Amino acid sequence: MILVAKKHDTWVDIVSTFGCTRRVAEDITQEMYIKIQLQVEKGLDLTYEDDINYYYIFKTLKTLFFDLKRKHKGITMVDLDEYIEEFGDTNYAHNDVNYEEAYKTIEKELSEMHWWNRKVFEIANGGESIAELSRQSKISYSILYNTYRNVKIKLKKLL
Repeated sequence: MILVAKKHDTWVDIVSTFGCTRRVAEDITQEMYIKIQLQVEKGLDLTYEDDINYYYIFKTLKTLFFDLKRKHKGITMVDLDEYIEEFGDTNYAHNDVNYEEAYKTIEKELSEMHWWNRKVFEIANGGESIAELSRQSKISYSILYNTYRNVKIKLKKLL
C-alpha cells in the first residue's frame, strides 16, 4: 500500500484527466485508497511483476469517477474555492438577522389573521399532521392543507 501512496500525485493527475477539478480528483483518489485497502485486507495482490498493477488502480479510479458522475447526474458540482473567490464569503449575512424582531413581526401578523387561519397554522405547526387533523375534525384535507400553506407563504414573505 505504501508503494501506491508514493504515487499520489500521479493518481490525482490521472483522475484530473477524466474531466474533474483537482479537489474532486483528490477525493476520488482518497476513496481509491480506502477501496484498495479493503481489497488488500481480503487478499488482493496489487503487484505486477516487481511493480504496482497500474491497470487495476486505473480501473478503480475510473470506476469511482463514473460512480460519482452517476450519483450526481443532473447536479452541477461547484468548487467551493472558486465560488468564494467569485462571490465572497457570505457567512456574515446570517449574523445580521434580528430574531426577536422577526418573531414579533410573525406573532403580530398571526394575531391579526382570521381566527380560522391562525388556529389551523398553530395546530399544524405544533406538530400535528394535517392528515390527522383532517380525520379528527372531519374537515377536508385539501382545505386544511391549503390554509396552512397560504399562511406559511404569507409569513415567509414577511421575513
